[in-house]
Amino acid sequence: MRYRVLVLGWTLIWSGALVFGYIGWQLFVTDWLNAGVQAEAAGALSLGSGGDPETVAVDDMFGGERPEGLPEFVSRHHEDPVAVGEPFGLLTIPAIDIEDLVVFEGVDRETLKSGPGHMTNTPLPGQPGNAVISGHRTTYGRPFFDFDQLTIGDRVEVETSIGAHVYEIREIDVVLPTDVWVVDPRPGGWLTMTTCEPKFSARQRLVVWAELVAGPNHDFIQVSTSGLE
Repeated sequence: MRYRVLVLGWTLIWSGALVFGYIGWQLFVTDWLNAGVQAEAAGALSLGSGGDPETVAVDDMFGGERPEGLPEFVSRHHEDPVAVGEPFGLLTIPAIDIEDLVVFEGVDRETLKSGPGHMTNTPLPGQPGNAVISGHRTTYGRPFFDFDQLTIGDRVEVETSIGAHVYEIREIDVVLPTDVWVVDPRPGGWLTMTTCEPKFSARQRLVVWAELVAGPNHDFIQVSTSGLE
């Protein structure tokens, strides 16, 4: 009997050690690993070095009939696609003390270990449409740990090779992982950010939608969506 109790006791002790060791790995060791990756990626970035913008005739954008009040020409800044796994920008969200967090291309498991990832089938931040960025909530640097503290009107900045793109948060919602409509295209310039909800669970998704309010392509996007509801 005493032997069985002893075996059970040691089994519980080792099980607890394994559980707490795993939690420690997930919460702290992955943070340490992520910090090294972020530092290396930040050093490799070259921002604000994009090429010359394209001059677009507004008449051509509207089939030869420019709406009243719009300029004759507007500039558009294109940006080349980025290979999956490569860093391409810096994310700053002052409201939750995120500053110059390196963003990578791709949302696969390995890429998200490095930092927030951009969904490849959506526009890059600063381009027309709905750019989507996802990030971990509780592991690998926990980039979006405090996303539940964001509020409507908070500002988000993403700096890429063509300059800084400033967004303001317009909507915040909690959805199911199957609600893929959250990444649907949108007219204008949008940034959609997603993470797990609640903390330490993947049961739901916390989604933040922010609208472009300043940046190299702001005027082009404003003109191109004039008259759209």
